[in-house]
Amino acid sequence: MRTFRDQDGLWEGHRIEDVATPEAFYRNPKLVHEFYNQRRRQLREVKPNAAHLALVELEQKWPGDFLLVTQNVDDLHERAGSKKLIHMHGELKSIFCLSCDSKFRWEDDLSTDHLCPQCQKQNALRPDIVWFGEMPYEMDQITEALTSLKSTDYFVAIGTSGVVYPAAGFVQWARQAKKIEVNLKESAVSDLFNQQFIGPASVQVPELVKQLLRL
Repeated sequence: MRTFRDQDGLWEGHRIEDVATPEAFYRNPKLVHEFYNQRRRQLREVKPNAAHLALVELEQKWPGDFLLVTQNVDDLHERAGSKKLIHMHGELKSIFCLSCDSKFRWEDDLSTDHLCPQCQKQNALRPDIVWFGEMPYEMDQITEALTSLKSTDYFVAIGTSGVVYPAAGFVQWARQAKKIEVNLKESAVSDLFNQQFIGPASVQVPELVKQLLRL
């Protein structure tokens, strides 16, 4: 699956403004539903890679506290075995009702014809995705984890552009920690990190995990 936001402002060939904002959903819910239905179908065709598996190993073997915060909306971390995980931008396999605020796991296609399983209202279900203009999930927990890091702790950013906030500012919140960036190339915030691993995450993350577990 491609990244959430490509350099041309498109996501899987669609303008962000047409599929990833509350206004887009109210304007054309059918288009938005079909877009996310396609994303759910794509999940059946992909599987966790070496980076996902390496992060599971790190979670299981790291002697201190561990928290994985992801901007990804797929379920590859869970399928790899991650447990201590926050999806700050929501999940493709989750929906919620605009009428009663109930959330539900959802594997199949979704349309305006579906009734809310809780309140039975029609045309009230939407993808549980944090769209542009909305507040990411679990920000209190994320902020506490970042600001409590000490000089003996590590903050690792993997594959981020460093331009989409609030995630782009996390490296600045982790003031006391040793900061490590894993990326295909330098990002907009690379100069704020102590160390870099440049290359594909499937190669660089396993190498980083090996080094961290040897400490």
